[in-house]
Amino acid sequence: MTKLMYALWGSDLSSALHAETLRTKLADAGATRLQLNIDDEHVTRAMRIPTFEEPIGAIVTVWTDGRPGDVTAALSPSADRIEGWRVEERKRLDPPETYDGRRADALANVAVIRKPSELSQQEWMHRWMVDHTPIAIRTQATFGYIQNVAGDPVTPDAPYVSAFVEELFPSAGMDDMHAFYGSGGSDEELNRRLNELMASVARIGADHDIDLVPTSRYLYDLT
Repeated sequence: MTKLMYALWGSDLSSALHAETLRTKLADAGATRLQLNIDDEHVTRAMRIPTFEEPIGAIVTVWTDGRPGDVTAALSPSADRIEGWRVEERKRLDPPETYDGRRADALANVAVIRKPSELSQQEWMHRWMVDHTPIAIRTQATFGYIQNVAGDPVTPDAPYVSAFVEELFPSAGMDDMHAFYGSGGSDEELNRRLNELMASVARIGADHDIDLVPTSRYLYDLT
């Protein structure tokens, strides 16, 4: 089973990506599961950090037994621009999952991160996977944390990215920093968590050159 992740740009991504015709085309191309992370009307209040000239509108994840090229061809008409990669998934905190197309009760942030040039791949992976991950989980109110290491691109001229990080937060975190960081209403605890997290983020180079995409998360079973 291959996991593919795509960054999409377009003016009406919600309608195009939720269309039953798209799910049929993806299933015909060999896809078995579909995950839509869309910057839609439910997350308008959330924070965004763009690096691309136009902010990413959606992250689409497809699991397939077929050829990545067939999946890409089926998905491409749904967006004005699409860039995709094979990824290696590492679930660090399993989110609740129901594959019925309903919106998850969460703020589902997806961070597109890039390894700093001064770090080797081995050192960067150690800092991220071993050092940073437990800090990220304990300093935030995450109830889902999935790391996806980007491999070969599946679209021509795909830009350089190193990984996609999926984090699920309580929906209240869009407006309330205490809800986002799980600090229990204590400003002192909030500041302590922020300082610890930001120092760790800087060590992996995710304090710059990052795209943070707030999304609603939808799951579909295509079998």
